[in-house]
Amino acid sequence: MSGTLFLVATPIGNLQDITLRALEALKAVDVIACEDTRRTGKLLSHYGIRTPMVALHDHNERARAPELVARLRRGDSVALVCDGGTPLISDPGWRLVHEAIAAQVPVTWIPGATALIGALVLSGLPMERFAFEGFLPAKPGARRKRLEALKDEERAVVLYESPHRLLKTLREIREILGDVQVACARELTKMFEEVRRGTVHDIIEHFEQKTPKGEFVIVVNPQ
Repeated sequence: MSGTLFLVATPIGNLQDITLRALEALKAVDVIACEDTRRTGKLLSHYGIRTPMVALHDHNERARAPELVARLRRGDSVALVCDGGTPLISDPGWRLVHEAIAAQVPVTWIPGATALIGALVLSGLPMERFAFEGFLPAKPGARRKRLEALKDEERAVVLYESPHRLLKTLREIREILGDVQVACARELTKMFEEVRRGTVHDIIEHFEQKTPKGEFVIVVNPQ
């Protein structure tokens, strides 16, 4: 009988933001597939969990996924986690889930934190309907094309961004979408959590004077 693949959400910052079900699953499975064993190791150590880990990331997923599916088919249970938040949302793991489903292995989800939802509810912007764009492409032409496609978007748009590209992205949003309302959330659930709200121009001015630090989620009201 096949084992089960558990997609386990983990904290995005505060280590207390993990569910009892998640802790039980991480203790009970035969192996934990994680993006970075060092980061996941800190979480496991905090809760006294000694389950073996294997790395599964963008550079090895093609080779590692069949190995894990073979274990699942033999009856082992596997937990998939990312560095923080819900697996597969702008993180590796899709190939493993796809191959597990194709092999008719049971796949289930243990819900928890995600920066996407946290930023939306803190934004103060209309969010009954939203579009998640994740990270914009690194190449300038592809980035511009993606933003151009959002000109007629009526829903809130959520982007992930790194600190060193934040100002560049905000300036491109202002150039292409206009001086729209945005919210910039950083370090959610951590000690230096901050949400800046206002026009793109306001947020650019702020981060021109204060160097961006931490991982960012940008919520844009395109209209």
